[in-house]
Amino acid sequence: AASPRDTVGPWSFDQDNGETVTILDGLRARLPGVVVEHADGASIPVRKFPSMFDRFDSLVANTPAGYDDDAAIAAAVELAAGSDVVIVVAGQRQNQIGEAASVSTLELPGRQLEQLQRLVATGTPVVLVVMSGRPLDLRWAQANVPAILQVWYPGTRGGEAVAAALVGDVSPAGRLPFTWPRHVGQVPLVYNHNRTFQPEEQGRRYWDEESTPLYPFGHGLSYGSFEYANLVLDRESIAVGETATVSVDVTNASDRDADEVVQLYVHQRYGTSSRPVRELKGFARVAVAAGGTRTVTFPLGPDQLRYWSAVTRDWVQDATTLDVWVGGSSAAELAAVLEVTA
Repeated sequence: AASPRDTVGPWSFDQDNGETVTILDGLRARLPGVVVEHADGASIPVRKFPSMFDRFDSLVANTPAGYDDDAAIAAAVELAAGSDVVIVVAGQRQNQIGEAASVSTLELPGRQLEQLQRLVATGTPVVLVVMSGRPLDLRWAQANVPAILQVWYPGTRGGEAVAAALVGDVSPAGRLPFTWPRHVGQVPLVYNHNRTFQPEEQGRRYWDEESTPLYPFGHGLSYGSFEYANLVLDRESIAVGETATVSVDVTNASDRDADEVVQLYVHQRYGTSSRPVRELKGFARVAVAAGGTRTVTFPLGPDQLRYWSAVTRDWVQDATTLDVWVGGSSAAELAAVLEVTA
């Protein structure tokens, strides 16, 4: 929360740390009438390894030798118990991600999970802010922490943006550009895979874990609450080369103005090649006023439906039956069917 180096992330060796606004800085500036206290908490161990970047070691914010995790965690818990709200900034140091920084686990490094559990146990409301360059194992947090904000490494002025989102001055509207696994054992995990013989049902792919991701591709929440209805295709059937229009109504069912990212997915049931179970074919960020409804449209034609064929070494659009979904992520359920004829 207070580290300029971790705020800007990797590959930023020579930046002026004095210009960086950390999350702690951002919160104190955003809440001038509020006492914002800070505890360092659990350390994040970083393994030393020979590197061409050794000359930059003086710029890397590693944990000092002799750091007492027990005392630091206890101090954080004591501070949390006497506070109105706790903002936990957890994740990875900037030198744990990027080139030559592969890992074999997605768990929170060090004793961060233990610390989070103890902070939640105080009964003080907890918000988790995750700074990382890869998806981490957030299963416990997802089940026990009411609000999680993934901020990656937000950059030089990132603390201002994070603080604005935390206090509600802006509504978060980011969406995941990948599928977030529950556990490293699910990796690789993608939403747009081809059909396989492996069953998707709970208890059949893995004996000890669900087969679904923790968060699907395209997922993201905001202070608004959105409902989708009236998915309409202007044509039930098109010929190869023609274009249909897909429309859907998006309603903000909350009392907050907010942005939603409306996403269009399709599945081609048959054709000259096997196609993924779902593919993103369009998306649009729309601002929807509190209680308001917006109608969003997408084209669905050759530009969206053709694909490169390794067999013909050319672009192909097949005559087929298309399943069409529109929603707020790749797990969208509102569906329609479009026939494409030769």
